[in-house]
Amino acid sequence: MKTVHLHYSISGRRDGPALVLGGSLGTTGAIWQPQVEALGEAFRVIRYDHRGHGGSPSAGGGRYQIEDLGKDLIALLDDLEITSAHLAGVSLGGMVGMWVAAHAPTRVRKLALICTSARLGPPEMWAERASLVRAGGMAAVADTVLSRWFTPEFHRRSPAVAAWARNILMSTRPEEYAACCAALAEMNLEPLLPSIICPTLVVAGEQDHATPPEHAVRIAEEIPLAELEFLPDAAHLANVERPNAVNSLLKEFLGVQ
Repeated sequence: MKTVHLHYSISGRRDGPALVLGGSLGTTGAIWQPQVEALGEAFRVIRYDHRGHGGSPSAGGGRYQIEDLGKDLIALLDDLEITSAHLAGVSLGGMVGMWVAAHAPTRVRKLALICTSARLGPPEMWAERASLVRAGGMAAVADTVLSRWFTPEFHRRSPAVAAWARNILMSTRPEEYAACCAALAEMNLEPLLPSIICPTLVVAGEQDHATPPEHAVRIAEEIPLAELEFLPDAAHLANVERPNAVNSLLKEFLGVQ
């Protein structure tokens, strides 16, 4: 499948090292807004949208693979003439980051993986979710997805932020969301993990029911230069729910004073 020209935004220090941020399924680069100011002091921050999400075009829908999304990201680095970059991804963005780090190791300086997995399951669950959105649009899964993105306490404490995230989800094109569900159903990155040679930070939300902490443990056990951190009181979108904690972890990992 051909690559697509991903939509992206650039902020922060224009002459700084490139830091590329990838979001989760059903979100856009906007989901990294809580990190922009903190990381932009030291880095050229590039937030992108996966194919079919936000401002990025479709590649025809149907069934995507993680390889397709990974090649899109490499093409973006090429378009921006970035030889190597730090990569950070939450959920789907982390999966794409692992694929790129394994297949194009010279392109990745450091890798940060937040609330993600190297292998999800069961495939039937993702097939069912794809069918639901194709039949009923994003509204058919919105409540379920939002209940996994944030803890109940966060929903009570920050309803405006939860509503903002829901609006991003609802703006996702159902056919594209379903095509990415197919990628998640078929994904198995576990055999690639030992080949990831860059320093890697793995962050798990202790209340993440979408990619539970044991998924992070397996990743950290298999990547040679990985370090593992747990965040209490955080569900799947930990960078939104616990922005200060995630910012501190990223800054320390990336060597920001």
